[in-house]
Amino acid sequence: MTAELVRGQNHPLSGTRLEIRVSAGRPVVAGATLGDADGRVPGAEWVAHPASPRLPGLEVSRQAAAEHRLAVDLEALPEGAHRVNVLLALPSGAGTAARFGAMAAPFLAVTGVDGEEVVSYTITDLGAESAVVALELYRRQGAWKVRAVGQGYADGLAAMLHDQGLPGAVEMAASIEEAVARGMAQAVAVPPAQRAGGESAARRGGAAADAHTVAGPAGHGQDAAQGPVPGDSVAAASQPSAGDGPISYRHPGRRTSTPPDPAPVAAPAEPGQPPRPVAGDATGWTMDERLYNQVWGMFEDLARTTAAYRSAVDFAESRLEQELDRVLSDPATRVGPAADAVRQEARAKQAQLVDQARAALDRDLTQLAAEAEVVEHALPPAFARWDSPVWQGYQVPLERPMALRLGDLHLPERKDLRIPMLVRLPLERGLWVDAGRSQGGVEAGLLDSSEVRRLAMDCAVAHAVRLLAVHPVGDYSVHVIDPAGTAGAALAPLLEYGALREPPAAGARGVTEVLARLTRRVDLVQMAVRSGALDSLPADLDTSEQLLIVNDFPHGFDDRAVTQLRYLADEGPSVGVHLLMVADREDARAYGPVLDPLWRSLLRITPVPDDHLADPWVGHAWTYEPPSVPVGSDVVRQVLWQVGQVRKAYGI
Repeated sequence: MTAELVRGQNHPLSGTRLEIRVSAGRPVVAGATLGDADGRVPGAEWVAHPASPRLPGLEVSRQAAAEHRLAVDLEALPEGAHRVNVLLALPSGAGTAARFGAMAAPFLAVTGVDGEEVVSYTITDLGAESAVVALELYRRQGAWKVRAVGQGYADGLAAMLHDQGLPGAVEMAASIEEAVARGMAQAVAVPPAQRAGGESAARRGGAAADAHTVAGPAGHGQDAAQGPVPGDSVAAASQPSAGDGPISYRHPGRRTSTPPDPAPVAAPAEPGQPPRPVAGDATGWTMDERLYNQVWGMFEDLARTTAAYRSAVDFAESRLEQELDRVLSDPATRVGPAADAVRQEARAKQAQLVDQARAALDRDLTQLAAEAEVVEHALPPAFARWDSPVWQGYQVPLERPMALRLGDLHLPERKDLRIPMLVRLPLERGLWVDAGRSQGGVEAGLLDSSEVRRLAMDCAVAHAVRLLAVHPVGDYSVHVIDPAGTAGAALAPLLEYGALREPPAAGARGVTEVLARLTRRVDLVQMAVRSGALDSLPADLDTSEQLLIVNDFPHGFDDRAVTQLRYLADEGPSVGVHLLMVADREDARAYGPVLDPLWRSLLRITPVPDDHLADPWVGHAWTYEPPSVPVGSDVVRQVLWQVGQVRKAYGI
């Protein structure tokens, strides 16, 4: 039974691994401080905040939001930490919400790892305060308790940190506000569930990877699929050309904090047999993060076990050649029964080595295939295939996902073993669906150019629908530039269910208007972020994340429009404007090298299978499989219908 606390009350905690959920009427900053036996914070390394969200046993959100989930493992806290203070603060430049008294009362709930709510607390009677100590977890006589604090500070975050004894409180507050401003630049929208005011939909019961993406030459060459780092963006990207900066690849399992223990692995069915695979047995605070890290662990395992097999085969071939060369180099053994026997023995050794390598590969591939099947059925909508049963129970989410599935990857040694290709969100690079007939591999070569273009646009729409489906309603706006009006059939579902707020822009005038509007948005948000004045943005500016789908480039684009498009590709992702190009590079060959930076800035994917991707560990040529909607399936329309219903309910 949940204990509803009022200010000053405390309650014992039976478990040490907890989740603290925060729900506010508007975006707030959530953080936490660790205190010693006297309740003082010794230094900045004992503060978890958006610029440094992880401490041993503690993780907070990376940006301001109306909903937060903080993870706490009391047993993993640093030695000497006797209390945890949960802090809430309003971001600077929040306009009318610069004080808690002007918004709905924040609500907090402490839950166990099983999701069962232990205590809840609504912070009432706040007025001019812009920062508040919400909860305190403290240790008393060897046991942990939670206390409802609700202590507000009208002078903001710096005053609150100073009151806790933190040296350099003013500097710490400034660094937190700077990190929050950078995060809000990605998407400064308020979730629609909060725009209407009052409690969140979750409380009302409403509906519902430091390696950055590498910009390299995308085109005929191979791209490198970059490994992820938890918390940073990850994507398949291209090999860097001369002059590109250095690339840092880090394994997805490397962490700087101590996460909860992974889910237990089931015991083997029989002694000596490998353990049965379990979905979510990688490291991570949440199941989504565990699955994400597990997928990338499978990707690396497949890359390395295949590399070992290929290396063994190469060694066997090299050894065979050396032994045959020795036989042929000696005239006495070059011909005759003795020479034939040596050759036969050498080939037998080579076959034995290859068979041993293949047996080891098959063993590893069988285990990976079993794990892939288990993991596939556990993936959330953002990670799942379109034919996954998870879409049958789809509900519009209340929180943004950490990553998105762009398709599948496989190697020729076992084509049915598919690894999901996941990219971290928000997107750090735009996407380019290559509509060129000569750049889509063998399968594209069997299709005419019009069919490849149709498939490319269908692929782009599928990506757009997934982005809309896995974000809270209103967090993503989609715009389309279709100068010649050739994408009508592919765009029909988006238009039918109101996913497009305006018809696709047609002709040169339409191209100019859309690009000018999005360029203005990028400029205004960048200036507001740099000056710390997000409240100065015009009231009519759509601050949700924007996705611009461009079809038939460069048709309808003049030199000014091309420049604006390049600007959006370079500057847009940092302030929540993302590009999805459907284009054949050959169509733009008249521009020459002027457009090379544009193609390099985009992540190239194809509408048909193509082996243009390479992993960062051993450089295998991976075949990319685009996401496909099952023939005859209505899943896309069903998802769009549900998103549309929630849009209507919120009046969006």
